[in-house]
Amino acid sequence: MDKAQALLDEYGLRKTGCRLDVLQQFLENDFALSHADLEKLLDSNYDRVTIYRTLYSFEEKGLVHSINDVNGAVKFALCKNDNCNPHRHEDNHIHFNCVACGQTFCLNDVGIPRLTLPDGYTANRLHFSAEGVCKGCHQEG
Repeated sequence: MDKAQALLDEYGLRKTGCRLDVLQQFLENDFALSHADLEKLLDSNYDRVTIYRTLYSFEEKGLVHSINDVNGAVKFALCKNDNCNPHRHEDNHIHFNCVACGQTFCLNDVGIPRLTLPDGYTANRLHFSAEGVCKGCHQEG
């Protein structure tokens, strides 16, 4: 819990039970988590609105980023790039959706290609994802 407390301090967020518990789940899991995942992991200790507010306050501060998985579900993952802030998420990387276990992983070491857009177009966010079988599922099968 010490790391979770330190991160909340670093990002200027009040330490509440829900924020600490949600952040701890992100620290303990190496894949993105949806609101429903967090509800299960936290054993319904918090109401759904409190969890939503927590997730969006984390995203607003640059602590987590949101990911739309291949099924359209919104998941969240810790930002690994210190340049993320309330105005812009700088951790551009590929997301990998495993068709076997359903998890979404951030492939932080796999960069996305630089795009040159036509004049008059400005990209605020890029979404790149790959779909297949993750390393863990390959090892099991």
